[in-house]
Amino acid sequence: MLDLILLQAADGSGYSQIIFFVAIIVIFYFFMIRPQQKKQKETKKFISELKKGDKVVTIGGLHGKIFDLPSDDIVVVEVERGFKLTFERSAISLENSKRLNEGTKKDK
Repeated sequence: MLDLILLQAADGSGYSQIIFFVAIIVIFYFFMIRPQQKKQKETKKFISELKKGDKVVTIGGLHGKIFDLPSDDIVVVEVERGFKLTFERSAISLENSKRLNEGTKKDK
């Protein structure tokens, strides 16, 4: 009788392990993968919507204003009056640019 109970308990633990692993995968998806995909989508949208006159900050921390968009992947940033630098669009930082523009809106 005791052997039968132990066999049933061992059988049930297999299901609980499977449920445990599925729960970990679901939690990992909702706390790690999904937010990262959302952030990538937001960054891609921000970079594609850049236009002349936008104030931006590069990943390296350089502040400036977009002077020209000569192609799909290049941005010309005016750092100081008459001083222009060319960057890849991917070098523009979404978080820092948002922070810069929020600060500008508060000043007005």
